[in-house]
Amino acid sequence: MTDKNTPSTCRIYGIKNCDTMKKAFAWLDAAVIAYDFHDYKKSGIDTDTLSRWCGKLGWEALANKRGTTWRKLSPEQQAIASTEDAIALMQANTSLIRRPVVETAAGELLVGFDPERFASVLEEAAR
Repeated sequence: MTDKNTPSTCRIYGIKNCDTMKKAFAWLDAAVIAYDFHDYKKSGIDTDTLSRWCGKLGWEALANKRGTTWRKLSPEQQAIASTEDAIALMQANTSLIRRPVVETAAGELLVGFDPERFASVLEEAAR
């Protein structure tokens, strides 16, 4: 994580104890890339941020349909009819959002942990 004197290259969103998040944190630390962390479990996620992400990527890219949280939803909840419905569902069930979501200072979004993609985007942003 970033110390107070180092400007952040990116903000990483997720859940601290998630195994995929732990891999992403380890990669960022090893690459010496400064970041801020936003924990959905502690801080939730605001509508504006999710709307911005959905506008760039579509809600389908953000929703984790393979996880336990999705499988526990009722068929009615899974029948998402609009972006607004998806945003409300992700806010109510933050574990439904794929992890990590990384937003660079330039506004680029990375969803999921892919070391090669992290290297190409984040190492460039850190320069």
